[in-house]
Amino acid sequence: MSLFTCTMPGRTLRIVSTASILAIALSVIPANAKEKPKKHKKNEDLSANPLADVNSKQPDKQLYDKAMLALKKGRFDVARLDLQTLLNTYPQSEYQMRAKLAVGDAWFKEGGTAALAQAEAEYEDFITFFPTAPEAAEAKMKVGDIYFMQMEKPDRDYTNAEKAEQKYREMIQQFPDSSLIPRAKQRLREVQEVLAEREYQIGAYYSSRLNWPGSIARLQTVADTYPLYSRSDQVWLTIGDDYAGEAKQVQLAKGLPAAVRERLQQVYYDKAAAAYAKVVTRYPMAPMVEDARDRLIAMNRPIPEPTQAAIAESEAEEQSRQPVRFTDKALGMVKHGPVVVEAAHVGEPTMTSPTRTTAPEITKENQQIFLAAYKTSQPGSASSTTEAAGAAKPTSPNEPPRSDQPQAPLQFEKVGGSEDSGSGGNSVGVSIVSAPNSAADASKDANKPAEDPNAVVKSVGTTQTTLPAAEAPSAAPDQVNDIKSGSNPQPAAQTADANGKSAKAKKPKLDESEDASSKKKKKKGLSKLNPF
Repeated sequence: MSLFTCTMPGRTLRIVSTASILAIALSVIPANAKEKPKKHKKNEDLSANPLADVNSKQPDKQLYDKAMLALKKGRFDVARLDLQTLLNTYPQSEYQMRAKLAVGDAWFKEGGTAALAQAEAEYEDFITFFPTAPEAAEAKMKVGDIYFMQMEKPDRDYTNAEKAEQKYREMIQQFPDSSLIPRAKQRLREVQEVLAEREYQIGAYYSSRLNWPGSIARLQTVADTYPLYSRSDQVWLTIGDDYAGEAKQVQLAKGLPAAVRERLQQVYYDKAAAAYAKVVTRYPMAPMVEDARDRLIAMNRPIPEPTQAAIAESEAEEQSRQPVRFTDKALGMVKHGPVVVEAAHVGEPTMTSPTRTTAPEITKENQQIFLAAYKTSQPGSASSTTEAAGAAKPTSPNEPPRSDQPQAPLQFEKVGGSEDSGSGGNSVGVSIVSAPNSAADASKDANKPAEDPNAVVKSVGTTQTTLPAAEAPSAAPDQVNDIKSGSNPQPAAQTADANGKSAKAKKPKLDESEDASSKKKKKKGLSKLNPF
């Protein structure tokens, strides 16, 4: 170590050499410190053949590797250009199939409506050229994913949802042995959840507007097509409420015969009870099962018991659903697509949609129910129509009605009186009471057939057919003010006294104390203090 000392007026300077400073710094570093490993550049060997697992420097291989590298870095146009060059230049290359699929992947990853349409076309071409390749199932799956990514919310356009359902069904049916089948089924359940939600919202709206045929048609379609829907219990409950609403509407209808009204109510209440029972037997672990039980109790109908298999199935479905959290609701307001967290993760999705139930069909069914009720109420065909419909036999005429059987129309017996006289007798329901006044009348009454003591309506005919003669009116009394001829009348105000002199009659004084008068009376006593 060397030090240089310089003496200057007022201070001393010491200069330490650079070698000394480095020696001090090296002495501070511990001896066991390890050197950091050098960074080596990532070795990307593109000469390896992924198909044969051997090194290859063929031109088609180099084009394919270059395209894959560009696709990885997001340069989709460069990747498609290299892949298309490979397909056009080397038609017999072993990378033909992989390059064709990669072209669709480049459009798929780019995104956008136009790019996704091109990707669908490329995937469909791949399936056409290579239908038996394992990658064909992947191409079909991605076609379904294209429409799944473009799905709207349930209250918006449902075209993409229907196409996604169709593509996933085709994938499951065409490639049943593919490893992508579980994922395709789950996507199909989620798509059907969106379609079922749309139909349910329309049916609930019709129900709120008291449009029973429209609501029943929509909800019945949901119940038949999408049994795994998260609100299937609510669907059947609303169907029952709609039929109950039709029964109440019949009850309030004017102009319906009592028998027809009772039969119509019976039919609609039976349909409502069947819908409520469906909730109990098919979805016993659903949230709305208690409401269905309460409605059956209110209708005085038996509550069915679900089987153990139905309980296990319903419990598995409810446990597989994810609850809707606050974050899901918040994202649903911003997200383009629907929220499908409530979709079931178990159960087989519907692979073929049954025939839809339409509102005209429900209306036609209601018309047939009305016609059957009217035919049943007719006297001639009541028994046959009732037995064919399986309903309770109505009571006989003039019998008290029962709670479980409709009452037949009331029938009146023929009123007596027309048999006693040729002119038809007295048709008014008032009898003229008169005792017989001759022996002929008595014998006539004796020959008259006796009445039925069990008849509900008694005969009100009269035993006397001739009316009594009308009495002459009495003479009217003479008028007081009339003057008879030959008499000398006196004024009414004059009277004769004892001496024979005429005198005027005194008029009684009129009590005017209580009469109203316009004159202001003079107040007396304490009344003077009253200002009114």
